[in-house]
Amino acid sequence: MTEHILVERHGPVQVIRMNRPDKKNALTRAMYQAMTAALVEGDADGAVRAHVVFGTPGAFSAGNDIADFMAVATGGEAGLEVMDLLGALAMSQKPILSGVDGIAVGIGTTINLHCDLTFATPRTVFRTPFVDLGLVPEAGSSLLAPAILGRQQAFAMLALGEGFSAERAKQTGLIYEVVEEDRLEGAVMDAAAVVAAKPPEALRIARDLMLGPRDRLVERIREEGALFRERLKSDEARAAFLAFMTRKK
Repeated sequence: MTEHILVERHGPVQVIRMNRPDKKNALTRAMYQAMTAALVEGDADGAVRAHVVFGTPGAFSAGNDIADFMAVATGGEAGLEVMDLLGALAMSQKPILSGVDGIAVGIGTTINLHCDLTFATPRTVFRTPFVDLGLVPEAGSSLLAPAILGRQQAFAMLALGEGFSAERAKQTGLIYEVVEEDRLEGAVMDAAAVVAAKPPEALRIARDLMLGPRDRLVERIREEGALFRERLKSDEARAAFLAFMTRKK
C-alpha cells in the first residue's frame, strides 16, 4: 500500500483521504491500488454504511501523475490499477460522498461523477484537460457527464477543457452543495452520518433504482480505457506531456 492514501473508520463511515499534498494529490499507481482496496473492503464489511473521499486543503487531486503518463508515452506499459479503481467506483454497493477543496483536475473531477453527494468549497475549480493533453475522457465521463450536465455543458468540460467553478458545478448538477473551507469536512461527515443511519437495505434498493443497470457504464469505462491507453502513445500526447514537464522545470 502507500502512505499517500489514508483510510479511517468513523463508526459506519469509511473515510478515504488522498494525502500527497506536495504533489497536489497527483495519483500514482500505488494510490489507485490503495483506494480500490479500501472501497472493495468497505463494500464487503457490513459495518460500513458509506464511503467518503477527501483530498487535502487546497487540493482534492491534480489528476494522474504526469510522470506516469510520460513513462507510458515513451515506451512503458500502462498499469491497470486505475481501471480497477474506476470499476470499484462504478460498482460500489455503498453510497459515496466526497468533499472537494481547491484543485480538481482530470480524474480529480471525474471521481465525483460517481459520487452520490459531493460538497465543494468556493475556491474549487473542476477541470478535465483530456483533449488538451491529446487524450480522451475517462472514468465513464463521456457517458455520465452528458447525462448529469447536459450535452453542451459536458462538451464544454470534456472537450473544451473549461474550468467549472464550484457554483457552476452546482448549477449544472455536478455537485450537491458549496460550503466554506472550514465547514467542508464537517458538512460531508454530517451528511455521511445521515446516510449511514438510513435503513441499509431500503437505501441500497433506492440507490440501485436511481443508478439503473451498471453494465453500460462499466462497458464505457473499458472502451474509454482502451482508447486512453492508445492515445497515451500518440504523438499528440507525447508532445503535450513534454511541454508540461518542460514548463514545470
